[in-house]
Amino acid sequence: MIFRTCITLSLLCLVTSPAIAQEPAASFRRDVAPILLDSCQACHGAKKAEGGYRVDTYEQVFKPGDSGETPIAAKPEESSELLRRLQCTDESERMPAESEPLAAAQIALVKKWIAEGAKFDGDNPGQALHLVIPPSTYAAPPQSYSHAVPITAVTFSPDGKHVIAGGYHELTVWEAETPNLVRRIPNIGERTYALAFSSDGATLAVACGEPGRNGEVRLLQFATGELKGVVSRSDDVALDLAFRPGTAQLAVALTDSSIRIIDTQSLAEVRTIASHADWVTAVAWSDDGKVLASASLDKTAKAYDAETGDVLASYPGHNAAVRGVSILPDNQQLVSVGADNKVHRWQIAEAKKIAEIGVGAEGQTLLRSGDDLFVAGADKRLRRIDLKENKVAQQYEGHGDWVLSAALHGAKAENADSLLLVSGDFAGEVRLWKISDGSLLKNWIAKP
Repeated sequence: MIFRTCITLSLLCLVTSPAIAQEPAASFRRDVAPILLDSCQACHGAKKAEGGYRVDTYEQVFKPGDSGETPIAAKPEESSELLRRLQCTDESERMPAESEPLAAAQIALVKKWIAEGAKFDGDNPGQALHLVIPPSTYAAPPQSYSHAVPITAVTFSPDGKHVIAGGYHELTVWEAETPNLVRRIPNIGERTYALAFSSDGATLAVACGEPGRNGEVRLLQFATGELKGVVSRSDDVALDLAFRPGTAQLAVALTDSSIRIIDTQSLAEVRTIASHADWVTAVAWSDDGKVLASASLDKTAKAYDAETGDVLASYPGHNAAVRGVSILPDNQQLVSVGADNKVHRWQIAEAKKIAEIGVGAEGQTLLRSGDDLFVAGADKRLRRIDLKENKVAQQYEGHGDWVLSAALHGAKAENADSLLLVSGDFAGEVRLWKISDGSLLKNWIAKP
């Protein structure tokens, strides 16, 4: 009798035990939003809404299009036009239009989500899909590359012992003296466009993304490669970033024509500056952090009050896309470079040009150290400009393709021989230069 009772109790426990977990509920953030973003938003977004229907936010998904049909029924047993269109076998009605139908597993997820009440499990139902979706865990990079990738971002570690370069879904870390590959930091967007260290050297900010699809800034604990947070997510790549001196604020240049200022400690957005009319290609702070500058494909460079975001000046003198910008120590003058093959020196007051220096090719990036300005160019060269004389003082030659990225390390005022320049090109080559005499110290293909 006791034995039978034990068996009965055991069976009851098996039926009611939480160990037999039910299938998890469908999640809008995890399951449905990625499907809508990847397969539907291109035709049903804020900029293009075929049939008057949008899916770019949770709220929009529920609003009928021009047909007046209910996209998501209030009761699961009622017909939902969105699901009907996804399941339809008639190609003239099926969504996504002029494309392969969704996989059965994807349709099943949407159907399950609707059947369970089409709930929202995020913080803000009005947020864009790319902000609602949880941060991605990216595909592992290949163990070895079949060919080199363009070095669109490169920088030094804070101690100058290592060079960090953007790879494919990873960062590669090279010993500067040898150079040997010493570390690989995975879980990065497809391409890396800019790198910047916090003032304490502990946090590495990575602007990355996949063109035309997604972009974000990843904040890494550099010592371990641990992901600390993801900020400034968008539906296209993040092109540049810069830490505000002496603060935890980070300025991010985006292809949606905006600049976002992020507090990297709280991960909160401080403000958005939307004064450009096209991609923002570069951002830079003044040495004291009081002025912010930007460059854009809209053919202007701008200066802002760092505290308010108010525009101090807008300089249109290039009459071409502007790629790089820097603020001089007096906070009264800026330099910018772009597709007109010239560096322009101009003052904030009246946005007036003071001087221009020909650099022979489109400038890809701009760096400043004291009175020296370094320009990476599309003619496979870097140039050092003496800002006291407003002329090219030195050229660094030897790259076999466009120079896309560059970074400086060292304090020239302390020891001229310690100032180093690293550059990366379209063919995947990295070169390490001694600035005092322009000599090449090392060069290698940054290909694992």
